[in-house]
Amino acid sequence: MTGASMGTRPRSLRASRFAGLALALAVTAVLFASSLAVGSMQIPLPEVLRGLFAGDGSVSSLIVRTVRLPRALAALLVGGSLAVAGAIMQALTRNPLASPGILGVNAGAALAVVAAVIVTGGLPLSAYALFALLGAAVAGAFVYALGSAGRGNPSPLRLALAGAVLMSFLTSLTTALLLLDQETLDQVRFWTAGSLAGRDMELLSLSAPYMLLGLLLAVPLSRRLTALSLGDDVARGLGQRSGGVKLAAALVVVLLAGGAVALAGPIAFVGLVAPHLARFLVGTDYRWVLPYAALLGAILVTVGDIGARVALRPQEIPVGVLMAVIGAPFFIHLARTKVRR
Repeated sequence: MTGASMGTRPRSLRASRFAGLALALAVTAVLFASSLAVGSMQIPLPEVLRGLFAGDGSVSSLIVRTVRLPRALAALLVGGSLAVAGAIMQALTRNPLASPGILGVNAGAALAVVAAVIVTGGLPLSAYALFALLGAAVAGAFVYALGSAGRGNPSPLRLALAGAVLMSFLTSLTTALLLLDQETLDQVRFWTAGSLAGRDMELLSLSAPYMLLGLLLAVPLSRRLTALSLGDDVARGLGQRSGGVKLAAALVVVLLAGGAVALAGPIAFVGLVAPHLARFLVGTDYRWVLPYAALLGAILVTVGDIGARVALRPQEIPVGVLMAVIGAPFFIHLARTKVRR
């Protein structure tokens, strides 16, 4: 193979990946517009655009601006954040089954918020994100401690088992607390199932900074995550300090997962499915995996949210339920494949 052909191949590969990102952005934009138009009341696209940019005071304009716009933005942020958090967790643990939902991080964040609501009798919106971040951090640390128990480093299998056990325990505990407190159950029952209904700009503005900060911090970690996903020995051989990278990556996961749960509740499987789709498209280079995963996660949650509105119209089901319907078969297939290998 000549030097010219070797140089042409990386350029063509890079061009195809940029083209894929452009296509994913276009799909995301179309779905975002659809999210503004679709619901219990159908709004034609011209009226959506007029209500979005002109704000003429009509009913459709008010619906677009105050109800559907914050909801559509929340779907993009939550989907992108959970997907990037899942991709980072899979790189850190070298576990293809890792995600914020499966390793108990989402469940920990949800339990912390529910417990705080019950204890305090009600929380200001600004406190939701703080308690969710705390719960996500504690749950993540506990799963790692359980997976590290015994001899040797924590294996992917031990982490997956520890996460499954902790997730089941925390989810059961959250359900028990809600059943004991009917008022809190009425207040957060849709939220605990993973829902974007009723999200307004105030709650979005309080949760979005954590997710945006996490996404921003994930960018400089991408190259190091690629090395770390190949093993600690490889990372050390490249002169990388694995401990510092792991700590920084764990902080990013807490910001992303905690912010997403504070805004939309514990939505499962997005952080599992989107990173695998991203790696299928672009390989294992996390400089490409992370942006692809973010867009694919945003697409998944937006599609799920649109489906949640129209499936039982005029009633609505939580988007977390649809994500479970999509993600559970994928998880079963993935688990069977990995165990067989």
